[in-house]
Amino acid sequence: MEQKFSNNSLDLQELREFCEREGEAVVYRKGDQLEREGDPARWFAFVESGCFKYVNHSSDDREHITWFSFEGEFVVDYPTFLYDRPSQTTIVAMMPSCVLRVTGEQLKQYFSQSIKTMELRAVIAEHILSQFRSRYLDLHCTTPRERYNLLMQRCPGIVEHLNLQDIASFLSVTPKTISKIRKDITFGKD
Repeated sequence: MEQKFSNNSLDLQELREFCEREGEAVVYRKGDQLEREGDPARWFAFVESGCFKYVNHSSDDREHITWFSFEGEFVVDYPTFLYDRPSQTTIVAMMPSCVLRVTGEQLKQYFSQSIKTMELRAVIAEHILSQFRSRYLDLHCTTPRERYNLLMQRCPGIVEHLNLQDIASFLSVTPKTISKIRKDITFGKD
């Protein structure tokens, strides 16, 4: 499957096949929520087409984009989903999107089938941990321009589906900073 946005290195074929066998195909319109912060986390889904953003709200009710899931990846509030806890984020379709989704109980049963599926569970958790660590280091050790360039490398084509505010939120900068970075890139300034 072509990955339009992301350069994902995790082989999810076995998990995708499970979602195809056991899950249901669901279409989300742009703006539809897969999960809502504070509600029980219910779904594990493989993104067949489209993309999702993970949104959290601060105490002043500002939106913060914290993560993305793209075609060829899974979309889930993983730890809370596995342990039947309330979702810690709202997951929203950024465009019309189709997923193959399963429940927590289905996924837990699948993971408990064999050593191989338990290893897959561990690989997924390690992959998520690695992604979060990279994001943490990016936020603390790179400039806004470097973070913007990393986002474009990791997710080519994403700017066609995100507004300036969403990109700024994800990179923890202001929209004005993103405008300046884009202007500098356009006119070849370093």
